[in-house]
Amino acid sequence: MGDLLAPSHLIWILLIIVLLFGSKKIPELAKGLGLGIKEFKKATKDAEKEITNSDTRDKKPDPEKKDS
Repeated sequence: MGDLLAPSHLIWILLIIVLLFGSKKIPELAKGLGLGIKEFKKATKDAEKEITNSDTRDKKPDPEKKDS
């Protein structure tokens, strides 16, 4: 009773998915989901790189500023 997703629950979920979408559509759905996750990870890495690069640019001394 304490398990949120017991094996029997997973079987019921998979059965409902097969009934709703049909066995031929499931590979297409899985492929689309995989591509979406891949794109999300790529965008996350790009954002992290951009943030890191902007932090390093902010820390470099400006050559046009003179110490007076």
